[in-house]
Amino acid sequence: MIANLALDRDAFTSNVFLVTGERTALVDVGNEFDVVEAIRSHVDDLDVVVLTHTHYDHVANLESVLDAFDLDVVAFDGSANGVSQTLGDGETVQIGDHEYVALHTPGHKDDHLCLYSEDADVLFAGDLVFAGGSFGRTDLDEGDRPTLIESIERVLDAVDEDLREMHTGHGPSVESNPYQTIQMAYQAAQF
Repeated sequence: MIANLALDRDAFTSNVFLVTGERTALVDVGNEFDVVEAIRSHVDDLDVVVLTHTHYDHVANLESVLDAFDLDVVAFDGSANGVSQTLGDGETVQIGDHEYVALHTPGHKDDHLCLYSEDADVLFAGDLVFAGGSFGRTDLDEGDRPTLIESIERVLDAVDEDLREMHTGHGPSVESNPYQTIQMAYQAAQF
């Protein structure tokens, strides 16, 4: 099961995905809401947090999660506060019942990762691309439009055209033609 714990929150936060299974995981921890209470309304324990990147709205709740659970925090930037394990490009991490490959996708932020499971046909896209074919901001520190375009192209090359689900850092998940949504974002980012 994949549940967005930040859905319908009236807060400045990223989406926060709880993935249950053999290794119960949280993809990003969000900001400005009681994520621990939200987690505990679904599961008793948590095994790992995987961060798509370290922008404030994706990581501000990390301290409260670490206070409540004994777990690993995995991210591209191993020097970031609270991170216990580095996840490099091409390395894998178990999320729920599936292995996800980390795709280093800078352009929005230097430490940005997308997480893709070929077996599950699921992509966690972070702030690279969004529903409707939009794409991540490049006007913040570490943002770079040409690099973002290259990262979107990399994801298009890596994921299967029959991708079943794409879960994004903000807005709704995409469960209808997510590959086409990534293609639209790629085209839009070039203009």
